[in-house]
Amino acid sequence: MGLLAQRAGLQAQASPWPGGEPAGGIDWRACDRIARAHARTFYFASRFLPPARRRAMHAAYAYCRIADDLADRSSDAEAAAQALDDWERQLDAPIDPVAVAFAAARQRYRVPETAARDLLSGVRMDLAPRRYATWDELRRYCYHVAGTVGLMAAPILGCRDESALPHAVDLGIAMQLTNILRDVGEDARRGRLYLPLDELRAFGCDPDAVLRGQPNGRFADLLAFEITRARRLYADAWQGLPALSPTGQVTTIAAGQLYATILNAIEEQDYDVFSGRACVPLTRKLGALPGIAAAFVRLCWRSSAAGGAA
Repeated sequence: MGLLAQRAGLQAQASPWPGGEPAGGIDWRACDRIARAHARTFYFASRFLPPARRRAMHAAYAYCRIADDLADRSSDAEAAAQALDDWERQLDAPIDPVAVAFAAARQRYRVPETAARDLLSGVRMDLAPRRYATWDELRRYCYHVAGTVGLMAAPILGCRDESALPHAVDLGIAMQLTNILRDVGEDARRGRLYLPLDELRAFGCDPDAVLRGQPNGRFADLLAFEITRARRLYADAWQGLPALSPTGQVTTIAAGQLYATILNAIEEQDYDVFSGRACVPLTRKLGALPGIAAAFVRLCWRSSAAGGAA
C-alpha cells in the first residue's frame, strides 16, 4: 500500500471489477470510504447510479480528494509539491490502490486523463495563498479544481455527446463557487480569500477586513451577487442533462440540486459565513427527493416531446 494512500487513512482490501478486468490491487471499498467520509452530498447522489458506475465515480472522487488533501494538510509547500508530483505519476504507473481503481475506471469509461492532470495543476495553485483580481481569474481556478471533475464524471454518467461537456464544466464551477461562498470564514482563518478583488471593491469591501472576519461595506450584497452567479451556472449546467444516461441524469440532478441548497442555507443565515458553516442536513436531503424525481420526470417529458416533434 502506497504512502499517499496511508496518509488518507486507507486500508487495502481488493475487490473485483465486474466484466473481467484485472482485479489485482483494486480497492473499491477504500474509494467508497473516502467518498462517504468527505463528500456526503456527492455520496448520497451517487446511490442513484448502478454499482459499476458508482464504484468508478467514487474512484475518481477519491483520486481527486487525496490530491486535495496533499495540498491542504502540509505546511511545507515544497514537500506538498513533491507529493503532488508523486501522485500525478500514479496516473502513468498506478501502484497505490486508489490510483489503480481510478485507472480501471478511466479505462472502462474513457475518462480523460488530461482532466485529471488539469485538476492537479489547480490543486498546486493552492500551495501558496493568492488572490484573484477578477471573476475570469477565479473562474479559471474553479475550472482547474472542479470543472475538471465534471469532465471526468461525464463519461461515467453516460455522456453521449461531446458538445454537452461545457455544461459539465459549468456544474463543477457552480459547485466550487458554492464551496467558496460557504467557506469564506474558514478560508479567512487560514489566510485565504477567493472572492474577486474587483467585486469586493465594487461593493465597498476591504479584503483585509474579510480576512479578519469583520467584513465592511455591502458584504451581504456581494454574497447575494455571487449566489446569483452560482445559480446561473447551475441553470446553464442543466442544459447538458439530456446527453447523460437516465441514471446519470438522476444522479446529476440530485447532486446539483442538493449542493445548490447550500446557497439557500447561506441566505437563511443572513449571509453570516463567519459564525458557522452552512450545511444541508440529511433530513433536508431526504425531503428534496420528491423535487429531484419531479425534475427528472420533467426532463424525460421534454425529451419525449422533442423526439415526437422531430
